Amino acid sequence: MKVLILGSGVIGVTSAYYLARAGHEVTVVDRQAAPALETSFANAGEVSPGYASPWAGPGVPLKAIKWLLMKHGPLVIRPNADPAMWSFLAKMLRNCTAERYAVNKSRMIPLAEYSRDCLRELRAEIGIRYDERCQGTLQLFRKQEQLDHTGGDIAVLKQYGVPYELLDRDGCIKAEPALAQVKDKIVGGLRLPQDETGDCHMFTSALAEQAAKLGVRFRFNVSIDRIIAEGERIAGVATSNGILQADAYVVALGSWSQQLLRNVGIANPVYAVKGYSITVPVRDEAGAPVSTVMDESYKVAITRLGTRIRVGGTAEVSGYSNTLHPARRATLDHSLTDLFPRGGDLSDVKFWSGLRPMTPDGPPIIGATRYPNLHLNTGHGTLGWTMSCGSGRVLADMLSGRKPDIDTSELAMSRYEHRFG
Repeated sequence: MKVLILGSGVIGVTSAYYLARAGHEVTVVDRQAAPALETSFANAGEVSPGYASPWAGPGVPLKAIKWLLMKHGPLVIRPNADPAMWSFLAKMLRNCTAERYAVNKSRMIPLAEYSRDCLRELRAEIGIRYDERCQGTLQLFRKQEQLDHTGGDIAVLKQYGVPYELLDRDGCIKAEPALAQVKDKIVGGLRLPQDETGDCHMFTSALAEQAAKLGVRFRFNVSIDRIIAEGERIAGVATSNGILQADAYVVALGSWSQQLLRNVGIANPVYAVKGYSITVPVRDEAGAPVSTVMDESYKVAITRLGTRIRVGGTAEVSGYSNTLHPARRATLDHSLTDLFPRGGDLSDVKFWSGLRPMTPDGPPIIGATRYPNLHLNTGHGTLGWTMSCGSGRVLADMLSGRKPDIDTSELAMSRYEHRFG
């Protein structure tokens, strides 16, 4: 079967790889000059199934007010007249209940765990390298109140069989020795030893090379204008290089999926939520993180990537702008220098932002649409890197007529036909 994939981020490329491995003839189209040059380029670097949770949850509306008032708060809202923004926020609020949180999380954890296992399998099979480390994630608490409120998170981890370690200050320093320099600033942490880290851009570029060896054709520098529907099927995709046709079409355009699908009558609820990162060289090996440290106070992830440190954070609801706001960098700088004062060289910093494709309920959208030959693989939010291999593999199974290894029935667009979608 001929398959046309729209988008060459980590989701598009993993989809292409697994589809090609299943024997399909695959073409990937992207407006960029190479794979993973947008949202997949400089994310926080975490492969963290243990933190696969919806942003919408009980207590989040009140927390959001507090975050908006903080100098280094993790949330920024820049209102505009886009109706899609207000629709997204309203739907997200409707999902901020204990009942909906439990349902949505139950849809995310299995995919995230499966994806991590697929990544490990892929690494063993083809020897792909991407500055990976398999040394867990440490959620770091600066306040006793944060440590005291881990009961709910731990209950969920137990429910899904996710290994964890609740650590005191000394335990945190054992996991991340550089924290000994700032031990008075921390009270404890929650460590997930099976989480991993790695450079998503490096991984995607290397996997694209492997996919090309399997026959995948990449068409870069090609803008995608619209999807062409004829009756009950998709007849082609209009691009800057003319109309491209295939037997099946996969939309893996992240935050841009919503706008493209609108013209064929699909109300995709994915919306862009901007995240920021800085990347700096390691200045002092002994003062740098070993793996990923999640600074709970600022919702910032500090990740070791080879000889670099990646610091990622902020949820900015501001539409489709990639403007780099200096205040957002200040938050990332502060978290890094406060916890790892000797770790990174801030005189050589790369400041970046990307548009995360968020769904209002949390889980991504994977699978068929009302057009039998149009499929989606989008809406992964902050977990695109975490869920990428599993998402690509289950989509390839679906298009190949095979039953995926995990239940994907609640990941399709059809779930938004219900009240809380």
